[in-house]
Amino acid sequence: MSNHLRTLRKDRGLAQTEVEKHTGIAQALLSKYENGLRLPPAESLIKLADFYGVSVDYILMRTDNPEVNR
Repeated sequence: MSNHLRTLRKDRGLAQTEVEKHTGIAQALLSKYENGLRLPPAESLIKLADFYGVSVDYILMRTDNPEVNR
């Protein structure tokens, strides 16, 4: 999961502080999620998936398809 989160952010040229501004998730937590030190709760997963326009399954590395399933 950490790899997808970091890749999503870097591919968009964003700093963790910018993601924090848009999602309300503290930069320190984003760092822990990206480094695999902590698993985000469901609420944070949904916020991140919505922000990046990908599915929660993609963030959780259950699929390689980033498309949002709606």
